[in-house]
Amino acid sequence: MRHAQELENHLGWLDTFSGSALGVLAVASGIYTYLGVSTLLDDEGALSVFAALAYSIAVSVGIFVFWSYLMRLLPAMRSARARFGLFGAMALGSCAIIAMSSWLNAAALAGAAAVEQHLARTVQDYQAALERANTIAVSAQGLERDVARVRQSFEDLSQQEATGDLSGTAGRGAVFRVLRQKAEELAALETQIAAQEAQVAQAFTTGNEILSRMRALTVEPGPVEARSVEFSEEAVNLAGIITRLRQLSVAPLVARAAQDLSASVVLPRLDGSTPDIQAGQQATIDSVLTVLGQRADTLRAAAEAVAAMDPPPDTTYTPISSADAVIRYAGNFIPSWAGAIAIDLLPAVLVLILMITQGAIRAGRDGVGMEDTLTLAELRAAVAALRDMEGALDHGADRGDYQGDYRGADQGSERSVHRAAPAPTPLRGPAE
Repeated sequence: MRHAQELENHLGWLDTFSGSALGVLAVASGIYTYLGVSTLLDDEGALSVFAALAYSIAVSVGIFVFWSYLMRLLPAMRSARARFGLFGAMALGSCAIIAMSSWLNAAALAGAAAVEQHLARTVQDYQAALERANTIAVSAQGLERDVARVRQSFEDLSQQEATGDLSGTAGRGAVFRVLRQKAEELAALETQIAAQEAQVAQAFTTGNEILSRMRALTVEPGPVEARSVEFSEEAVNLAGIITRLRQLSVAPLVARAAQDLSASVVLPRLDGSTPDIQAGQQATIDSVLTVLGQRADTLRAAAEAVAAMDPPPDTTYTPISSADAVIRYAGNFIPSWAGAIAIDLLPAVLVLILMITQGAIRAGRDGVGMEDTLTLAELRAAVAALRDMEGALDHGADRGDYQGDYRGADQGSERSVHRAAPAPTPLRGPAE
């Protein structure tokens, strides 16, 4: 019983500032909610300020009223059914508070950092796309060596034909002209590929410069909204560079040239002076066409291998608000989320504390008689009430024997009460 009275005294003292503390938490949550709502509103006029202010005030009032109800009602519940019902209401209300306030608080706490995280992640995506596009373009430029090797082989064959080592007849006849024709086609293709090498290098250098500026914008001091606008412009420029690198790949050009290498052959008129020489020229031309088809297949296979490489991923920068960024990159801002939720749901701990304390008080009072719970003030009030009753009975004694008998019986009961009452003990403490 003494323990229960002590707990009641503590609760009485704590009640003097619990409401104020709950109000401070509600106001603090409302302030951060206002900052979070402000980032979602595009208009910066008076109406937007009023709307954000009204929303934050509604959130503060809702939090204060919700937890005030639970702090008063849940600890007073005695049945398990009533407690579980209010626990369900507390869980539902907590989810509502997180939905209407906590995520906005997180946006106010870590919104700028989350947007910077989005910018940094976008830079990584653009860098991967730029490097992939450059890898494909450089691999396509490597086909120049394959084209040069095939061209050189035809030039060597033409030199052999000029000296008579190929068809057996020296000179620059029909076989020589076929070989020179294909060597010149490959030389033109080789020149075209070499001309694009400088453009590929220049595009990759420009892309890296844009990436450097984008990285600087992610960590540059100042409002993140202004940096996001400049970042968006740089992202558009970089997307154009990546597209240009994809267009500079010569793999499709080499594949088409290899296909035409054997398909489009202009056969000259056989100019041998005798039928035997012409027959030799025809046999040599057939052999040259066979070799030409083999070299064309090899060159086309190399070009198709480059063209089959995985293209760079499509990367597009999408501006994002701080609230959306906090949700998208929530895993990187767990402390901010924990603080935003804790400031709203901390009163739940106070509710549990009150439940435990009220349970201890009830346990201390259960099975205790009323006479053991009387305080000195209550005893004085009871004595004063008895004296008032005695005065009233004395005043009515002159009205008849029946009333006197009633008075005597009442006084007898009063004397029995006085005899049964234990002697009061001196107080030893404010709780007792």
